[in-house]
Amino acid sequence: MKGNFNIMVISAVLLTLQACSVKKFIPEGERLYTGAEVEIKADSVIKNEAQLKSVLEEALRPEPNSKFLGMRPGLYYYYKMQQEKPGFINRFLYKRIGEEPVYQSDVKPYEVEEILVNRMENRGFFYSEATSEFEEKEQEASVKYSVTAPSPYTIASYQVDTLQEPIFTAIQQSVANTKLTKGMRFDLSNMKLERERIDNDLKKIGYYNFNSGFLLFEADTNQYDKRRFDLFLRLKNETPAKSKVPYQIKKINVYAKYDAQDSTITDVVRFNEKNFVNSDHFFKPKYLDPYITLEEDQYYNPETSRNTARRLSSIGAYKFVNIQYSEIDSLRNDTLGILEANIFLSPLNKRAIRAELQAVSKSNNFAGPGLALTYSNRNLFLGGETLNISANVGYEVQAGGSTESNSGKTSLDLGFKTELIFPRVLFPIKINTDFFEYDIPKTKTSLGIDYLSRTKLYALLSATAQFGYIWQANRYVTHEIIPISINYTNLSNTTPEFEEILEENPFLKRSFEQQFISGLNYSFTYNGMIDTAKKNQFFVNATLDVAGNSISLFGKENEMGSKSFLKLEYAQYAKADADLRYHFNFGKEQVIAMRLFGGYGLPYGNSDVMPYVKQYYSGGPYSVRAFRIRSLGPGTYNDEDNPQNNFYDQTGNIRLEANIEYRFPIISFLKGAVFADAGNIWNSKANPEYDSQDKFTSNFINELGMGAGVGLRVDVQGFVLRFDFAAPFHDPAEPKSYNFNVKETVFNFGIGYPF
Repeated sequence: MKGNFNIMVISAVLLTLQACSVKKFIPEGERLYTGAEVEIKADSVIKNEAQLKSVLEEALRPEPNSKFLGMRPGLYYYYKMQQEKPGFINRFLYKRIGEEPVYQSDVKPYEVEEILVNRMENRGFFYSEATSEFEEKEQEASVKYSVTAPSPYTIASYQVDTLQEPIFTAIQQSVANTKLTKGMRFDLSNMKLERERIDNDLKKIGYYNFNSGFLLFEADTNQYDKRRFDLFLRLKNETPAKSKVPYQIKKINVYAKYDAQDSTITDVVRFNEKNFVNSDHFFKPKYLDPYITLEEDQYYNPETSRNTARRLSSIGAYKFVNIQYSEIDSLRNDTLGILEANIFLSPLNKRAIRAELQAVSKSNNFAGPGLALTYSNRNLFLGGETLNISANVGYEVQAGGSTESNSGKTSLDLGFKTELIFPRVLFPIKINTDFFEYDIPKTKTSLGIDYLSRTKLYALLSATAQFGYIWQANRYVTHEIIPISINYTNLSNTTPEFEEILEENPFLKRSFEQQFISGLNYSFTYNGMIDTAKKNQFFVNATLDVAGNSISLFGKENEMGSKSFLKLEYAQYAKADADLRYHFNFGKEQVIAMRLFGGYGLPYGNSDVMPYVKQYYSGGPYSVRAFRIRSLGPGTYNDEDNPQNNFYDQTGNIRLEANIEYRFPIISFLKGAVFADAGNIWNSKANPEYDSQDKFTSNFINELGMGAGVGLRVDVQGFVLRFDFAAPFHDPAEPKSYNFNVKETVFNFGIGYPF
């Protein structure tokens, strides 16, 4: 295997060296075009000269063939394709990176000169001139463009020509906030932005039919000798009369159950100055109305319209939200137009069932199938409520392990959860939803129970109940607060083998003893990843989990010195973590993705150890992929010294991780990745069973588990199946060893991208 790898490396190097030698393919009498540069010769100091030069460089045509480390591989594989038998590798690489050659004969300098002069005049440098000159070498040629820049024309004054009312006053009020100021250089792009800004301002105050194309700028230089001009704004003569008046909404019709195939109106209910059509027996008007920010006698405003559409879409009961306006021309006069707003809401199917078959591969060689079923009922009580009932079953078997006793262990996982979501705030005191301009908070309630049985070890029953709220503050920020969160766990059917483990590890035993968790959770999320066209994308998620404070008021001290509630010992802790992500998008579907995670849990009061279900673990397909789930840490702890191979106690109350990944397209829906991960978990208070190997110290950098690998992803319209292969190059159990161990490659399967 090693010999084959070396041959592949040597072959790749030879291909790269060959890619340098494209000159032998250049036809006789031709020169390869290598690019152009622009020189600006100015009569005076140019403000933002670098920006002006960048604009001129964007106008240079054609673009030369791309280079990589001084080579032109795209051009090389183009030439190789011209051979009679180019071969499979050459055909494949040509399809991926091949480029047709750009020669000196393809360059038309006089056309570029005209474009450069035009760009200069558009930015106030009238009477500019451009010249060009080829710089030729043996088989290459470039162009040098020289542009003269006389002193630019600047604004002396900016005013609005007299217009008829009411639009004259509206435009004047908008121009009062202009960014076009005295002394600013003439610039067509700034004037275009000014027109769009005024159009946006007018739309917000009702000018439904206005368009930025109706605005016209005129420059008058007759009053000045020193390249100054007066700028006038007026309307084009052909501007329609209906575009010069604001529009008011006089009627709002809400079609709560709209079907384009059947538009029969069965009933109309008047509620809060809106007409709800076919609503009373499908979606009660009193619940639907708060989502609609449009009001009768309100002036048209596209932002209000978009806000209404977004809020209605967030309910979760509708697949389409369409707001249309109809002009009532018979009621329009010289100063006001009239609109009728129609809100068409097309509902989703009321009931849905989703099945998901899973193949699970976990730590300690556990693997097996899993099945999850989810039933959804939308608009349950005619108020947009959503009921989700889910059940899951998983069976895993341990195919092998470090000891004979570990082999053949099985794990059975059963789960049942009900979730009821109300698209409004349920609170004893009425909450004014006008405060939540972007989105109305949803109330989430859930009940769940999970049963985990591990043969030869234990059975764990866990029940959870939650009540809280979630809402979007704006397009990027989401808040979730769970003021009531209750978790109950019960460890049972423990085997003598497991009892012996607990007796030998007081930390682990203590983490299972506190069965009752009652607390508050808060989560803040900033998701800049929704702007898919941006080069730089950021994501931040911060969570806070506090338990035991309120319940401690009712706690009673037991014979062991701990406090309990309803005879159940409860946990007290504070846990905070942050997940930071950054994506740098470049090229075609190429991304450098980075992630940094940090978390800390502090037990206090009634707890000296974090509850087992709240502790951190590291390793696995969404963590440090060169290590299996729960197999990393804590600290420099090495589980190979433990004959029981207790992966379940490899947890801690501190977690740090960092990941970097380069993602690139391969072909069609297949994507590739190269990545590196680092991370570990620790305990802030040393576990005596680990001889302080698990304690967090200032030497934590050297205790990070590190690995790297490659991945293949099947990405079909956002649904991603992920296959990652990673090998460790630093095991914290061996702090001074940095060896890339390919023999210990770990395979990870996941759904979705890791970060």
